[in-house]
Formats: sequence, C-alpha cells, structure tokens
Amino acid sequence: MTRYLPPSLLLLSTAFSAPVWAQTDTEAVLPTVEVSAPRLAREIYATPAVVSTIDQDTIAQGQQRVRLDESLNRVPGVFLQNRDNFAQGQRISIRGFGARAPFGVRGITVMVDGIPYTLPDGQAQLDAIDLDSAERIEVIRGPSSVLYGNAAGGVIDITTADGRDNPGTRLRMGAGSDGYQKVALQNGGVQGDWSHHISLTGLNVDGYREQSSTEKYLLNAKLRRELGSDRALTAIINLLDNPRSEDPGALNAREVAEGRDQAAPNSLALDAGQTVDQQLIGLQYEDLSAGEGELYLKGFIAQRDFEQQLPFVGSSRLGYQRDYMGASAEYHHEVTLGNLPLNYIVGVDAARQKDDRFRNDVNPQGAVGEPLADETQTATSTGVFAQGDLALSEQLSLSLGARFDRVALDVDDDFAADGDQSGQRTFNEWSGSAGLSYRYRPQHQAYINTGTAFETPTFSEFANPAGGGFNPSVEPQKAWNREVGLRGYIEPLALDYDVALFSVRVRDELVPYDEGGRTFYQNAGDTKRDGVELALGWQLADQWRLDSALTLARYEFDEFATPSERFDGNRIPGLPEQTWVSQLTWESLDERFATLETEYVGDLVADNANQTAVDSYWLVNLRVGDGWQLSQQTRLSAYVGLRNLLDEEHYSNVRLNGTFGRFYEPAPGRSVYGGVELSF
Repeated sequence: MTRYLPPSLLLLSTAFSAPVWAQTDTEAVLPTVEVSAPRLAREIYATPAVVSTIDQDTIAQGQQRVRLDESLNRVPGVFLQNRDNFAQGQRISIRGFGARAPFGVRGITVMVDGIPYTLPDGQAQLDAIDLDSAERIEVIRGPSSVLYGNAAGGVIDITTADGRDNPGTRLRMGAGSDGYQKVALQNGGVQGDWSHHISLTGLNVDGYREQSSTEKYLLNAKLRRELGSDRALTAIINLLDNPRSEDPGALNAREVAEGRDQAAPNSLALDAGQTVDQQLIGLQYEDLSAGEGELYLKGFIAQRDFEQQLPFVGSSRLGYQRDYMGASAEYHHEVTLGNLPLNYIVGVDAARQKDDRFRNDVNPQGAVGEPLADETQTATSTGVFAQGDLALSEQLSLSLGARFDRVALDVDDDFAADGDQSGQRTFNEWSGSAGLSYRYRPQHQAYINTGTAFETPTFSEFANPAGGGFNPSVEPQKAWNREVGLRGYIEPLALDYDVALFSVRVRDELVPYDEGGRTFYQNAGDTKRDGVELALGWQLADQWRLDSALTLARYEFDEFATPSERFDGNRIPGLPEQTWVSQLTWESLDERFATLETEYVGDLVADNANQTAVDSYWLVNLRVGDGWQLSQQTRLSAYVGLRNLLDEEHYSNVRLNGTFGRFYEPAPGRSVYGGVELSF
C-alpha cells in the first residue's frame, strides 16, 4: 500500500522542521506550569518527557463535556474513536498503545484524582469520569511503566475540583441534535478548614443511529479538611448510574450505503446494550512536612455491577459483579548528593480486582437461555518504584527511575459443563527509564529520554484456542521507547512550541485474530512505531490565538503470522498515520468567544491483512458563546456548537477485523448543540 501525506501536511511539517531561534535577550516570563502526572512533580521545562496539559478553559469553553475527545483531540500522538456508541465506550490510543482494543480502553493508564481507573489486568472504563468538574488533564505521550506499572503505554491523569478555587454554584442545561439533553449542577466552597465540591450530572441521548440511546447519571464529590502543619485529608465519592446505553453495532459496506443511521439487524433484534451501576469511595492523606519531605497516602474501594447484551446470537448475554480496591504510598524528598541537589520519590502501589462473571446463551428471538460460563476472575498487582532528578548544573539535570511489578491473574471456573477452564498466570516485570533535560534558556528546553514498558494480556485475551484454562503461549508485550524533544516559548512571536521525535519498538505485540468465528490473541513478533509530534500555540493578537497539533507517524508489523497467514510489513490496523487539529479562537475581554476547529484524520486499515482501507477525512467544527453579568455575584452564559459543519461522511469507529465485513460505525452528519449556564 502506497502511503503519502496530503500537500497541506507536507507544507506544515516542512515549515516547522527547523525551530526559530531568533529572539531578544529579554524574554517575557510566563506563569510557571507544573506537571504532576510523572509523579515527581516538576516545572514543565525541567521534565525530560513529553507531557501535554489541558486547562479548565479548554475542557469547558463551549464544550458538551460528555466525552474525552472534546478535550484531547488537540494533543498530538493521541487518537480517539467511538464518541457516539456509549455501550462500547471511547477507544483511546497513544502512539499506537491501546489500538487493539475492540471496545473501551486497554494498554493506557487512566488516573482520576490519584485513583487508577485502569484495572490490574490492563482494562479501563471511562464512563464515570465527570468532565464538568475536571480542572486539569495531563497526558504522558509515551510508555510509562516505570511510573504506573502494567498497561502504561501512555497516561491520562485527570484532576477534578475540590472547591478551594471555584466557590459558588453553577447550573448548566444543554440540548441539541439527536435528542441530546444534559443537566449539570455544581456547588463548591470553603468554610474554615473545610472545603467541598459536589457535581451532579444527568445525560440523555437518543443517538444518531437506531438503537443508540443513552441515559446516565453521575455524582462526583470531594470533601477536604485542613489538619494544620501542612497536613490535609480528602474524601472522594464517585457514583455512576447508567440504566441504559444501547449498542447499534457495526455495519458492512452494503448496509452503510443503504442507510448510515440504521443499526445492525442483530442489535435491533436482541436489544443490544448495557447497564452499569458503580460506586467508588477514596480517602487521601497528605503531609507536606513529614520529616524533611512530603508523604502521600491514598486508598480506595469500588464496586461495579455490569450487564451487557452483545449484538449476536449465541453466547452473547454477559455480566459481572466487580470488587476493586487499592492503595498507594509515596514519599518525596530533596537531599544533596555530593554538592548536587537530588529530588527523589519512592513509593509502593497495590490493587486487587475480583470479577464474578457469567455468560448466557441467547436465541434469535432474544430470549436468554442456559448459562454458558460462570467464573471468578481475580487480578492483583503490586509495584515498588523509585525515581530521582539530579541537578548536574543550573541548566542540566539527569533523571533515573526504576520499578518492579508483580501481576497475578487467576480464574476459578465454576461451570463444569465444558470442562475446567481454571488457570493462573503470574508475571514479574522490571521497568526502567533515563532522561536528560537541558534548559538552555529560561523558557526553552531540550531533552532526551528512554524507557521500557510492559503490558500483560487482559483476562479476555487469555482465551485458549485449544480449549481449557489460560492460553500458555500468550505473554506480556514489552516496549522500548526513545524520544528527543524541544519545547519553549518564543517571546517576540508569542509562540509556544512542543516538538518530539519518538521511536518505539514493541516485542511480542499482542494482536487479535479470528479463528472459527471467535477472536483470540497472540504475540505477533515485533512492531515499529516511529514519528514526530508537534504542538504549537500562537497568540496572534490580544484577542486571537491559533493552536495546532500535528502527528506524522508509521505503525507497522515487523513480523506477524497467524496459524494460516503472514502479515509481515503490514500497517497496524485502527491507526491513522497522520492527524492534524487546528483551532483558531477569538476572545473578547468578557466571556464572548468563537472557536473554529479543523481536524484531519488520515486513512487507516481495518484488518491485519490490510485488505480493508478507510479513507481520510476533514471535519470542521464551530463553537461560539457569550456571557452577561446580571448582578455582582450572578452571571448568565450561553454557548452554541456546530459539529461537522460541512456534513462530511465519516466513521466514528472502525471495528478491527470485523466479522462478516462489519467494520463500520457511521458518525453523525452536521449536528448542533447549545446550552446556558447560571453561576452565582
């Protein structure tokens, strides 16, 4: 398959292939940006890794605040699919990690307020994330097992409000195309040593396609108590009630041509979809003067009830009751090594996941029949880690990190009709990283780093094609990441830039293949992922700003063979190799704004054989808003958004290696939404 770049992308990449160095000796000093997702908190210009930050304005301004792609589409190296099928969940890939997921998130660590939403077996759910209360999102765009252990091909770290910086009450109501309706109520404030923030959200969507409606309710709350002497205790509560998320399924090319808004026949016949009920409670303690350092203790417990009807006849009714708990401890300290300052962190993470799972047979009329599976899946993970920054000079620092993880996966099969499917696998894995950061000007930095990562198969990926227990031939995949980057702020141009060149080699890549109408997984030899990521922010004038994010990459198999075919040199399916998102924003001195967004997604392939190609496409989106001060403490705001302004036909999701040619989940055409917010 011949690969080429659109002329516009070639022009942009050429224009910025050489950095602009000319500047005055006196530089304007921007506010310090500190990042904490790498666990060892640093100023961004002292961080020897690619970390992107998304602030509250970017998350909130004119957005529906329903899906992560609204906030993350401007982060290079990150690709999200499936914004319109709530039953399957958004699929996220970072530099190719996570791309193999048929639904939801795998291979990516998702953290919310210090709580891992990625389970010990490597899967993650995003449906309980409350973007209405999100204050900040940080993204580590590369393998980070040295920080977070298993399934950390990239990291998404979300921080929600605790009421200290956003007191008052906000009531927001939104509506739009395809039956979109949303109500959100928030209240936060400080009273003495106490602070709180509560966010309640109700969402209803009919959906663009048949059989795609959703009903969801979410509560996210924090209560913080200052204990004095730099100590504090924070309680976190997150509740999710999702009584209905329908699944329209995937279509084949003929069905797409007949009607893009239709559902797959089995999805309608079987009423495909899911229900979810989840509760999470967390408790966190911080002591910023623990001896000469800082101590952080965190713990959480969660329970999730899940039931789903898949869009096919047979073993398609499934569900589980999950108990999930974990804890972590970190100690941060700064000492002198010789005459050199050393800032370090040591810590331990532990988590346990227990799923009581069932699966039942379903006939063509949708009647649930005999049980086909009944098992308990238990995953435990423990990790110890250390990381340090050694300041070799005022400009140069060396960062080193190491981590050891133990991941144990166990299945206890209670369904005897098909033989004993019980099994156990335990993995002991080391991870390491090293980086150099050179801050050659106050607001300019060059860095280089390398690190390793690992990812175990999830429970579903251990299915044995020979039958019985765990597949003994499936092992964790191992990654080696190398990157070189530049970031900085060019004061005469009011231009901030972030450019990174990366090269990732993955050994024993986990990939799906079909055999006998069922999907199994195997280690596919080696894969290569090389590319360049560029993010630019240009303040054109006081009221005008241009932001742009470009990714140019190659993702391909070095060698990959199933029992019947070889795919050496093929592209990895599900990944565009070029993406480009730009936003032009005008803002007045008050809340009036307008943002024009363009998004280019390059072509991709849908199957391992590269026989099914999905064309590239352009999207144009527009958001506008205004605000009015009704009284000293009361303000009314309104916004309107137009998605897919040019009514481009494209797919919101491509199902990998789809059976019977069912690869495609069509996206809506032109759609509109709007809302009002009253704050007081």
